[in-house]
Formats: sequence, structure tokens, C-alpha cells
Amino acid sequence: MRNLEAKVPSKATVKPMKKRTVLLFSLFTGFNHWTVPHTDELVKLLGTKTGAFDFVLSKNINDFTYEKLKSFDAIVLNNNCSKPDNRNIFYDVLAENKQLKEEEIRVKAQVFEDDLLKYVSSGGGLIVLHGGIVMQNKSPEFGKMVGASFDYHPVQQPIDVQLVDTKHPLVKGFEGEGFTHVDEPYFFNNSYFDFNFRPLLSMESDKITGVKEVPKDKIKYLAWIKKYGEGRVFYCSPSHNPQSLDNPKLLRFLLDGFQYAIGDLKCDDSSMKR
Repeated sequence: MRNLEAKVPSKATVKPMKKRTVLLFSLFTGFNHWTVPHTDELVKLLGTKTGAFDFVLSKNINDFTYEKLKSFDAIVLNNNCSKPDNRNIFYDVLAENKQLKEEEIRVKAQVFEDDLLKYVSSGGGLIVLHGGIVMQNKSPEFGKMVGASFDYHPVQQPIDVQLVDTKHPLVKGFEGEGFTHVDEPYFFNNSYFDFNFRPLLSMESDKITGVKEVPKDKIKYLAWIKKYGEGRVFYCSPSHNPQSLDNPKLLRFLLDGFQYAIGDLKCDDSSMKR
């Protein structure tokens, strides 16, 4: 990743309707994605350089009370991988307190998750980047909100990323063409197969090396937007690697996704339900 600031768009795609602030949550308790600090820097630049939003960086689960969350226009989940046993980042942190009993831990963890769900369903924005989808991966309602649960990924490899609808406003920055980069090809399950989202980016699964089984659907979606109650959700799998951020067109796409989730960029977010 070279000279990131020069590659970030110089201005927002749409003018913010008011002063915007996002909560950038970058805590992980499980796998450490090396792109986390690079993504922190990217979010900072996307906001400050373009004037689209201010941000508050947090690694504290106590910020996930409804009273605190509702002061933000959107929440950014930056690769918040939780431990495999529970796949619940709130549980992981609370379990470090040896004075809490198991039932207390689970009850308190559920309150944090419920407050996040309430925040988004009440009209807040949610931006989930790459491994952020794993944060509450065993929670059916979290998966429903995001649009999928993480299943697995084969080894990193070149992926030809395609635009699902070249006319959709959120992919306008790609100028009608997809791109190729090295990434973990994420496969999803559970709520993914409801297709309750508007897909934006995709890959062809038959071109991926190391799949567990031949998928029934050749096209697998990598990024999408969706409604959750009154709120807006933007999920983007690209990318595991900060080198992908060398692509200015991908940075414009991310900015546009942020502005959608925040509530400034209006576009078709209707479901493609099958």
C-alpha cells in the first residue's frame, strides 16, 4: 500500500446532509487481520480528506450500548474476528473477567448484541468490512442483519471481481469494469441464501481454487447493501490485504458504500430475494 492519501477521493460523492460521525470499531479477539491498522487509516482518510464524516476509533465493547451508539450516524466493523468457540466478541471480552459466571457473561453479551441490532433497525448505519462479518458469526439475527454468515475461504489467490449491475450508483466509480486482486475468496452461508440484499460485486466460483464442494450457484456475491428495519447495511469482503487499497476505484466504491450506510447517498437497496 503506497501513498494511500493520494489515492483516496478528493471529495465526497454527495454532500453530507449534516455533520456526520461514525464509530470505527477495530477490536478483534480471534484472528488478527494484518490489514486492521491500514483500514483504520483508510477510514480516517475517507472521512477527513473528503469531508464525508468524522470518526471515533474504539476497541471498547462498552461503546455498544444503545445510548452511546445512537449518537453515531454509522458503525464500522473493521475485521472484528472473534474466537472460534463462541464467535461472539462481546462474550470473549466479558469472559476475561473471572469474577463473572458463565450465565452472567452470556446475558451481558446478549445485551450488547441486542443494542447493536436495535441501533441499526432503528435507523442507524452499519458498515462491515471483510472479517467483520465473523464478529457474531453464530448469531442468526446478526447474520440476518448483515445479510450472511461467514462459512469459509480457500487460500488467497487472484480473484476476478465483477460488477453485478454496472448501472448501479454505488459501482459508478469502477467505470463499468471489474478488477482483479489477490484476496481470500469468502464463501457465506445461513442468511446469505435468503438473498435479502442488493448485490454489488461478485466472483465466479468455478474459477476459485480450493472450494470445499462445487457450489450450486456459479456467481457468488462479495459486496452488497441492504435494509435492516429502518437502517442501512453495507458489506464489503474485499479485502484481506492492504495492497488492494492501492486501487483508487475500490476506494471510491468504499466511500460510496459508507455514504449509503450513513444515509447521504440514496440508491436502490431493494432485495434480490429469489
